[in-house]
Amino acid sequence: MENYNSVNEQIIEQIKSSVTGRVFVGEEINVDFFHDEMPIYGEGTPDVLVDAVNAEEISKVVKICNENKIPVIARGAGTGLVGAGVAIDKGVMINMQPMNKILGYDEENMVVKVQPGVLLNDLAEDCLLKGYMYPPDPGEKFATLGGNVSTNAGGMRAVKYGTTRDYVRGMEVVLPTGEITRFGATVSKTSTGYSLKDLMIGAEGTLGIITELTLKIIPSPKETISLIVPYENLDDCISTVPKLFKAYLNPQAIEFMEKEIVEMSEKYIGKETFPKTVEGVEAAAFLLITFDGDNEESLNDIIEQAAEVLLEAGAIDVLVADTPNKIKEAWAARSSFLEAIEAQTKLLDECDVVVPINKIAQYISYVNEIGTDYPFEVKSFGHAGDGNLHIYACSNDMEKDEFIKVVDDFMNKIYGKAYEMGGQISGEHGIGHGKKKFLREFEGEVNTSLMRGIKQVFDPNNILNPHKVVS
Repeated sequence: MENYNSVNEQIIEQIKSSVTGRVFVGEEINVDFFHDEMPIYGEGTPDVLVDAVNAEEISKVVKICNENKIPVIARGAGTGLVGAGVAIDKGVMINMQPMNKILGYDEENMVVKVQPGVLLNDLAEDCLLKGYMYPPDPGEKFATLGGNVSTNAGGMRAVKYGTTRDYVRGMEVVLPTGEITRFGATVSKTSTGYSLKDLMIGAEGTLGIITELTLKIIPSPKETISLIVPYENLDDCISTVPKLFKAYLNPQAIEFMEKEIVEMSEKYIGKETFPKTVEGVEAAAFLLITFDGDNEESLNDIIEQAAEVLLEAGAIDVLVADTPNKIKEAWAARSSFLEAIEAQTKLLDECDVVVPINKIAQYISYVNEIGTDYPFEVKSFGHAGDGNLHIYACSNDMEKDEFIKVVDDFMNKIYGKAYEMGGQISGEHGIGHGKKKFLREFEGEVNTSLMRGIKQVFDPNNILNPHKVVS
């Protein structure tokens, strides 16, 4: 561990005199800031919590920390799942949530400027009111956009529209030395040296603190239809996905899920949407597919073609959700998977590996097979359209230390299998503190050394969100 200095009264007074936002110390800090949504990866108590107001004040705080070699961490809504937003080295935490203004739209260039504390849900709804869409659609709608960019969040619509990275045109950043700079620009293409903007995206707050974002928006699709597609078994369900792409059907989203996790989620939200038996045939797995388009006629043609592909591939039936209310109900259960698991599970660990889409069925079969060797339940679902799979280890009766030990062995095996199949550790959640050892092991020394070198250039004193990703 790094030899950091302690936060003393003199430094606290320096911080207080440098900012107009509220400053909390000791027991004044709400316990919600001690952990993220996956506490198993550790908790940490910051010495100081500062409500962010603007880049200039954040710069002053960071300079104080850099000069005194004190850890500093930017924190969004705390919805992360890998321990990236946790002050494991104590120090100063900057709460970015107060910087939550949508600053304005540039409709000629089709971008919107926002502060990093704006919630994904708020921008999505504001865009729709104006006839636009911000396509990135992670499952956690109440995460901050700064957090989304810091993890390169993907979500449901990545299969058609891409991930958060594809929508970041520019950003204002406070560097670990306290300097304020801008990366990127309001342009659709660039070949202007190394892409410093893209280094920041997915860096999990280890290279700089994002204080403003310029994000690409697109015209909102005029029509949307979702399909609920039940299957007798998981293999047929997942094996259908490549066939949809071969038919050039271009779905907006394709999610797969097993019956058990659907039932868990429906119990949590108090409403059943997915059919468990169709004409006497029991469903064991489902695809949830959304298509969008500019008019109802063309979309109906796509649905007919899709239904033909799905039924030929072994679907029991194809159920159409073609009204806003039906679509909302169809996606409500899927959007509540994590909350449902958390509500019904005492000990929880997860991974979000990504594998080539033609390997999904084989990979999930492997996970389910070795999962029977462990004293916990394995629950899987994911983005079938892009190969990003969410795999959860769940227990209600194990001791925490034993759970951590056996889950570590399980994760090591399934990460190894992902790399064997041409995949990687994370599709959207990131590395944080919880997945560092796996990054070193499976990305290898050459790649991790390059990452450490980048960290050293940006942050020579290793004060910014230390001991996350590779530092």
